Amino acid sequence: MKEAIKYMIISALAFTFMNAFVKSLDHFSVYQIVFFRSIGSLFFTLPFLLKNKISLLGNKKGLLIMRSIFGLISMTLFFLSIKYIAMGTAVSIRYIGPIFAAFFALLFLKEKIKPIQWLFFLIAFIGVLVLKGFDTEMEIKGIVFALISAVFVGLVYITIRKIGGEDHPVVVVNYFMIISAVIGGVLAINDWVNPVGKEWLVLLSLGVFGYFAQLYMTKAMQAGETNQVAPLKYLEVIFTMIIGLFWFGEIYTIWSVLGILLIVLGLTLNVVTKKK
Repeated sequence: MKEAIKYMIISALAFTFMNAFVKSLDHFSVYQIVFFRSIGSLFFTLPFLLKNKISLLGNKKGLLIMRSIFGLISMTLFFLSIKYIAMGTAVSIRYIGPIFAAFFALLFLKEKIKPIQWLFFLIAFIGVLVLKGFDTEMEIKGIVFALISAVFVGLVYITIRKIGGEDHPVVVVNYFMIISAVIGGVLAINDWVNPVGKEWLVLLSLGVFGYFAQLYMTKAMQAGETNQVAPLKYLEVIFTMIIGLFWFGEIYTIWSVLGILLIVLGLTLNVVTKKK
């Protein structure tokens, strides 16, 4: 269990630094950031697949493309939301993606939801409403971007579930990164800003942090009980709030803290209950 906790902390820190670097690159278009985020991860996924002689094309090509498009939309909207609202708030709202996934699973996969889970979903949604309705400092545009991003996170989860074990996880990620790099790169052309000096390092590091964040989250899930380990991923919210406070001078009102706490509480209770 100690290994699992260590892996999840590393994962949460990697996600946190990726979020912080995205925030710091506010003079670059979101599409250019998506492009570099994707290119950085391809340095890891492509060599892995080639070394292990795993087909780059995969088996369920239609679903792989669909998952990639959903992921691209979610990532783009999340990066956009960070430009308008505090990072901790954006991360918290994005994390309600599993709630949307549960709704989609109920509709499309006919999966069952325990009655108590509806209560936990409600707690998380009340948290979003508290953020939206009581924190007058917050830009509504950023909340809307983060919410729609969470909806597409839910669609990503459902699509991955449909892919199942038919394709290697790295094939799934590789598709996502290639499609994101191509579309992000094309959309970035009109507003392209040439990076200078350390900006190259920061932009390329987005993919490195993103890759290792996913890798260590997977390792943590494999090393410990899911219902004990999964709630630890919400450490990203705490780490991101701390970085936001000290690095960017972000301000969290009592209402925003309460909203974030309700979201994390609802999601944590849902994970623990679901996996029992």
